Amino acid sequence: MRATSKVQQKAAGAALSAKRGDTQPNELTGASKEMYHSMSEAELEEMAGTQRKGKPKRKENE
Repeated sequence: MRATSKVQQKAAGAALSAKRGDTQPNELTGASKEMYHSMSEAELEEMAGTQRKGKPKRKENE
């Protein structure tokens, strides 16, 4: 699954950092905390690795 916005990509990066043990999981908040608990490291890696170029800052509600 690819990130659809810059904010989503950054949240995935924060969750991935906690999964790898670089940061403490209790430092996560909001979407990154949910991602940490519900996604595997491979899924987070794919989402965090999404190119930011051309992505909106936030996902628009449709």
